[in-house]
Amino acid sequence: MAGSAGQEGHTVHRDRRTWYEGVWYITREAESWTEHHKIERAASKAGQDVKAFCDQNYKSFEVLAKRASIDNDHFIRTSEPDHRFAVQHFWLMLKERGHIYASKHEGWYAVSDETFYPASAVQLTLDPSTGRKVMASVETGKEVEWTSENNYHFRLSVFKDQLLEYYESNPNFVVPAARMNDVVQAVKSGLEDLSVSRPIERLRWGIPVPDDDTQTIYVWLDALINYLTKANYPFQIPGKEDTSAWPADCHVIGKDIVRFHCIYWPAFLMALDLPLPRQVLTHAHWTLGNEKMSKSTGNVVNPFFALDRFGVEAMRYYLIHDGGIQDDADYDNAYIIDRYRKGLQRGLGNLASRIVRGKGWSIKLSVEEQAVTGKAPAEGSAAASHRILLMSLPEKVAAKFEALNSGAALKEIMNAVYATNRYMQQAHPWHLAGNPQELENLDSIIYLCAESLRICGILLQPYMPDTMKKLLDMLGVSPEARKYENTLLGSDISYGEPLIDLGNGLQGVLFPPLRSNS
Repeated sequence: MAGSAGQEGHTVHRDRRTWYEGVWYITREAESWTEHHKIERAASKAGQDVKAFCDQNYKSFEVLAKRASIDNDHFIRTSEPDHRFAVQHFWLMLKERGHIYASKHEGWYAVSDETFYPASAVQLTLDPSTGRKVMASVETGKEVEWTSENNYHFRLSVFKDQLLEYYESNPNFVVPAARMNDVVQAVKSGLEDLSVSRPIERLRWGIPVPDDDTQTIYVWLDALINYLTKANYPFQIPGKEDTSAWPADCHVIGKDIVRFHCIYWPAFLMALDLPLPRQVLTHAHWTLGNEKMSKSTGNVVNPFFALDRFGVEAMRYYLIHDGGIQDDADYDNAYIIDRYRKGLQRGLGNLASRIVRGKGWSIKLSVEEQAVTGKAPAEGSAAASHRILLMSLPEKVAAKFEALNSGAALKEIMNAVYATNRYMQQAHPWHLAGNPQELENLDSIIYLCAESLRICGILLQPYMPDTMKKLLDMLGVSPEARKYENTLLGSDISYGEPLIDLGNGLQGVLFPPLRSNS
């Protein structure tokens, strides 16, 4: 299902963009180069020219990105002319430095993965669909075939020590730590030189080797350079010397392509003395019915149907809340409904309605009163405990985001929402409203609950920007006071007057009821 890398990357990007300036988010469709053979076969089956087939495919990805509100700065097509120029320049620089040589290559090749595997990375296995015994990749389970051909090689083996030194100096380069350890062990076990081209008679749809038209550049060398393309590589282009956005702060990838991004890519960059991306966040996969999603078996989710049914922000909330970084997560409509009702409707939505539409109090007056005369609650009281929770929340959330764990950050925020609902239920301000002797106590309760909403609303912007805009508008928080620095308890004393019409009944409700239960 389209969602893991896109939504994880989108949320990390929104976190950075909410708090900082000058943040770029780049997504890509390696339409031609990550699946060379499959693209050629699919185009042939459809009776189309390969380029026309890719143009058609691209449109569906573009539509999905817009439908999912993924506001990327660039959507790279690796068939674009500037990418071709960057790839061929990179190749020539590698060759000039002696990192590429011609040689006969024999080895196990997986068409599905578009990669060669060493003997240590393949095994004899049983194909469950046919009952045949086949050789397959240990890492991906894809069938491999023995191939012999003349092509070009990259001297990957000579970068073993340099890579290990880099990993040791940058232990958080790969997230999570378990995959960092896997990468280190893979490199320690030894590296073989990497085939970086295919004969053109075996692969026509790709970027030609610039000084040998009998060869096509290897899929991953080509595809990985797309990260540099929109960073204006090669950086010495006249007039663009100061416009590079490289190195990237973070690559967001699936766990199945760790080797390419965390071993091959760093080695390619080291070969040209280019800086490495600062971190690589590797996420786990989604399963369906606890089985791997697969188009060939029909075990998939249509993202358009899911978005139409639940909405973009509810889907993003679910994907980040339940999606796995370390371990796979199982997709189920029942889980989406449960998270929506518990977390969004009965949690955040209920709290917002109680506070903003409450009878017998004024958020604005409570905020103003606390700003002028508010006293610290008695030590050990529920109010004192809740203040401590709110004071520590921004730092906890920031730490989770810094560790590239947006799911854990989301759970921290939602735990504060649940705690605020419990605090409000115990404090029962509706029983105090209208009693002049309880006015000070009422103001204190409403102020703490309103601050919870304000702080959580600001922190939830990376996940649900449109809904949180509405929430903060309902609270009357100025658009200029919605940055990370504004999440300090008591830092805003000017809100409380709604900026929009609150409406009646379901009108204006943050999270309306779902249309069905299944």
